[in-house]
Amino acid sequence: MKVLIIVLVVVVVLALLGLAMAVRIIKQYERGVLLRFGRVQGLRAPGFRLIIPFADVLRRVSMRIVTMPIQSQGIITRDNVSVDVSAVAYFRVTDPVKSVVAIENVGAAIDQIAQTTLRKVVGQHSLDQTLSETDKINLDIRKILDVTTIDWGVEVTLVELKDIQLPDSMKRAMARQAEAEREKRAKIINAEGEALAAAALGEASDTMMAHPLALQLRNLQSLVEIGVDKNTTVVFPAPLMTTIAELGSFLAREQNAATPAPPAITPVPPASGTAPVTANGASPNGRSPDGAAGSS
Repeated sequence: MKVLIIVLVVVVVLALLGLAMAVRIIKQYERGVLLRFGRVQGLRAPGFRLIIPFADVLRRVSMRIVTMPIQSQGIITRDNVSVDVSAVAYFRVTDPVKSVVAIENVGAAIDQIAQTTLRKVVGQHSLDQTLSETDKINLDIRKILDVTTIDWGVEVTLVELKDIQLPDSMKRAMARQAEAEREKRAKIINAEGEALAAAALGEASDTMMAHPLALQLRNLQSLVEIGVDKNTTVVFPAPLMTTIAELGSFLAREQNAATPAPPAITPVPPASGTAPVTANGASPNGRSPDGAAGSS
C-alpha cells in the first residue's frame, strides 16, 4: 500500500513537472517560433501555449522597436579632417522566423553593421557636408542598413547622428571663419545703407534746388531741434546767413519796385525866336526869358 502511494506521488510530481515544462506564455508584443526536433513548425500567437517537453523549443521574439546606440567612431572625412561621430538606430523585427533562423544574434549584428556603415558614409562626405547635410547622411545609412538587414527579418526604421566631436584646432578655425563671415555681412549691409542714404540725399538735394526755400525751412527745422535741449547758444550755419542776406536783398528790391515813381518833368517848347523854357521858367542855358542870367 505504501509503495502504491509512493508511486502515485511520483506520478503526480512528474505530471506537474511535465505540465510546467509544457506551458508557455507568449506576451502581446511577442511572437513565438516553435522548433520541433530542430525544425521550424511555425509561429505561435500571444497567449497560453502548450509544447511537447524535450521535443519542442519555443523561441520568443519581441516585435517592439528597439533603440540601439551606436558608439562614437573616429572617422576621417573626405577633406582629411578627423571627427568623432556617434549615432542612434531604431529597428524592429518584421519576420520572427528569419530573425531566429537566418542570424544568431540580431542586436549584435545590427550594432556592428551600423558602426561600419556609419564610418563608410561619413567618410564619403566633407566636414561641411557632415555638419550641414545630416538628414542626407541619416537617409543614406538607413538605406544601406535596410538592404543588409532585410534578409535577417529586421527593418531599420530610423538612424540619426547624435553627436559630432571636432578637434579643438578645427573649432577655433571655424570660429574665426564664422567671425569673418559676420564681419563681411556687416560691411556689406553698411555699404548698402550708405548707398541708399546717398541716393536719398541726392533726391533731396534735387528737390531743394528746385525749391530754394526748402533749404531755408530745413535750416529752421534744425534750429527747432537744437532748441529742444534748452541750449543758450544757437549756431547759424554760413549757408543760412547767406540765404538771409539774399532774402533781405530780395525783399528790398520788391519794396522798391512796389513804391510809385515821382512824375516826370516835361520841357515846354519855346516860342519862335526864343530859347526853350523849362517848367521853372529858366532856359536850358541858365538865362531867363528876358535875357537875364538865371540864379545859380
